[in-house]
Amino acid sequence: MLPKRHLFHLVDVSPWPIGSSIVALLITTGMVCYMHRIEYGFYIFIFGLLLMFWIMFVWWRDVVREGTFQGKHTLIVQRGLRIGFLLFIVSEVAFFGGFFWAFFHSSIAPAIQLGAVWPPVNIVTLNAWSVPMLNTAILLLSGVTITWTHFALTVGDDLETLRGFLATIVLAVLFTILQISEYLEAPFNISDSIFGTVFFTLTGLHGLHVIIGTIFIFVCFFRYLNSHLSVNHHLGFEFA
Repeated sequence: MLPKRHLFHLVDVSPWPIGSSIVALLITTGMVCYMHRIEYGFYIFIFGLLLMFWIMFVWWRDVVREGTFQGKHTLIVQRGLRIGFLLFIVSEVAFFGGFFWAFFHSSIAPAIQLGAVWPPVNIVTLNAWSVPMLNTAILLLSGVTITWTHFALTVGDDLETLRGFLATIVLAVLFTILQISEYLEAPFNISDSIFGTVFFTLTGLHGLHVIIGTIFIFVCFFRYLNSHLSVNHHLGFEFA
């Protein structure tokens, strides 16, 4: 076997990328079938979701092994990972930008089918200054606590890092609970004109991102307890 003559990490053959793609198709298919009241659609969706969680676990496990125990995340590899994650954030901006465009297109110039008014006729909206305002404050506060955690980690303050992790996780879980309660109390649903569709699509996808982020931060918290993160080596936490 020839010695390695470069600083890059040539990833071993892995089944997880194609596996996650197939499972994503399974989740989407199940969701579409469920929304069209096709038999077993909900069970297909749940099965795909459970498979996705399993693939996330084993894929992250492999990445943790490569970066923490095998030392394959050199400085030049870390730079590549940062660029990749930055491109992911850019794609997220474009993704949500499309839905916001649909919202502004429909609200600024409402069509005659909507009654030429916004919100559409017979739509009772939520009070933006109640639970939505509270959830916004919680979300911004969680941004403060996770930044506090990052600062404490970079200066080696274990106690403040622990407190920051716990505060962020509690706030994230509280956000999700409040959003679920908001959905249960909403006087409209996703099929109530463009208003209901855009509202539940945007807030639902955002809530999904919060849940994924919560899992991400919880994994980093578990890794921190197992001494995987240090002052100079915490790239996964920065991404979270």
